[in-house]
Amino acid sequence: MKNILQLDSSGQIDSKTRRSGQAWVNQIKQMDDHVTQKDLTQLPLIDGHWMQANFTPEDERTPEQQKTLALSDHLIAELEQADVLVIGAPVYNFGIPVALKAWIDLVARARKTFRYTTDGPEGLLKNKKVYVMYASGGTPMGSAYEFVTPYLKQALGFLGLTDIEFIDSKNLEAA
Repeated sequence: MKNILQLDSSGQIDSKTRRSGQAWVNQIKQMDDHVTQKDLTQLPLIDGHWMQANFTPEDERTPEQQKTLALSDHLIAELEQADVLVIGAPVYNFGIPVALKAWIDLVARARKTFRYTTDGPEGLLKNKKVYVMYASGGTPMGSAYEFVTPYLKQALGFLGLTDIEFIDSKNLEAA
């Protein structure tokens, strides 16, 4: 049994990345797999209170700080439990949507999903397959002005998620 975490970040309810992400999950899902589907568009952005809570040592956090980080802790737990991630990543102004960036900000936490070593940062999330469903209205994947794939390779790789496959949604629709 695999745990599949499907992340939708498009602001459009019926978007190419939402449809292709669902189609991909349906294609890879086995009978006993568990799928958790997340709409990232309602996630809050991190703010000063979140930053202060995050940088306070865990054993010194106030109940309010623990509450501030509760959503982040929940998202990290979902990510840790996942064997496979399917991420819908539409191109917004040459990069990722704010919803996907908010999720990355909420799950990229020192001592939880990465740590600093004498050799540099080390991602703590390993042995997970990541499929990124790419869609754009006119920015070709891999072009000089497309920043979704390099950013996600860097950000996810920082967390230890290095087995990443980018799938152009237009190729799925043509099939």
